[in-house]
Amino acid sequence: MALLDIQDLHVTFQTNDGQVHAVNGINLSLNRGETLGVVGESGSGKSQLAFAVMGLLARNGRAAGSVRFDGQEILNAKPKLLNRIRAEKIAMVFQDPMTSLNPYMRVADQMAEVLVLHQGASKRDAVAESIRMLDAVRIPDARGRARLFPHEFSGGMRQRVMIAMALLCQPDLLIADEPTTALDVTVQAQIMTLLADLQAEFGMAMMLITHDLGVVAGACDRVTVMYGGRIREEGPTDPIFADPAHPYTKGLLAAIPRVDQKGDRLSAIPGSPPNMSNPPPGCAFAPRCDFAMEICVQDRPALAAFAPGRARACHAEISVIREGAAPHDDLPFEAAADEAGALSTPEPEPEIEAGLSTGPATAGPPQERPDDPR
Repeated sequence: MALLDIQDLHVTFQTNDGQVHAVNGINLSLNRGETLGVVGESGSGKSQLAFAVMGLLARNGRAAGSVRFDGQEILNAKPKLLNRIRAEKIAMVFQDPMTSLNPYMRVADQMAEVLVLHQGASKRDAVAESIRMLDAVRIPDARGRARLFPHEFSGGMRQRVMIAMALLCQPDLLIADEPTTALDVTVQAQIMTLLADLQAEFGMAMMLITHDLGVVAGACDRVTVMYGGRIREEGPTDPIFADPAHPYTKGLLAAIPRVDQKGDRLSAIPGSPPNMSNPPPGCAFAPRCDFAMEICVQDRPALAAFAPGRARACHAEISVIREGAAPHDDLPFEAAADEAGALSTPEPEPEIEAGLSTGPATAGPPQERPDDPR
């Protein structure tokens, strides 16, 4: 039985501009001890997927479908159950540690609060365990730095504090939402190495959410690529990197800078993500796709298996994508897209209300959500 099993998950937000469809019919699973990378641009729905699992959607957000953790349904569960799950089983590291940590509390005090609240530990024992965990995440002079305030740490060290706080209750699943955002490249590598080492030490499963496929290389067992709130490709990491079967995956891989291409122009995917308050009838990636055909703007491709452990949602033949040649079509794509009204437009920023947790998660979420679903 999978540790985390998500079936037909939908997440919507009611805004002044209408209903935003952030996540649309997602199915995925995660086994014990496994690392799953969820990859996509901002606005692809990957962070809202995580918030739905954690029960931390904004007040104007609604989730439907099924999320089972260790066989127990937790989607839209009662606050008491969610608090227990978040205290003992699932922890989350959020994007911005500076807004996740309380600026008025010393690091040791806010870490100790987790153990006092959720495990009934004494303040003295909780502080001692917090210092031990700070040492485990390789913060030098953990005892001395535990008395500092968050602003006295560098960005990388604050992220280590967040990881330490998330692991205090030894969760079965750690969700890391863009854990290397805004960090220097060398610090990013250190954080990813730290997460891999801690996962091996604690034996937990991990869901790594990122916009950068380069981050998941060597860190994840499997990869799920999201775009427009849907899964576009999924499978084991190595085969996806070696032979991507979806144009979007191929574009993300091409955008990773390479040291052996000095002086070459960096590759980028043209266009903008779709407006999910008015999603197109066909494939949401079609307006940006080099391989788009008339059928792409008319008919949304279903996610279908094509090899052991691999699936994709695309009308184009894999051989065509592999060769890099755009398919021929009787009707020019631009005309078909215009006719279907599916050309991409920048998505307006939906007014998602700030949502507060019904109980403190082990790594305390920021009090306000980003303006756009991620």
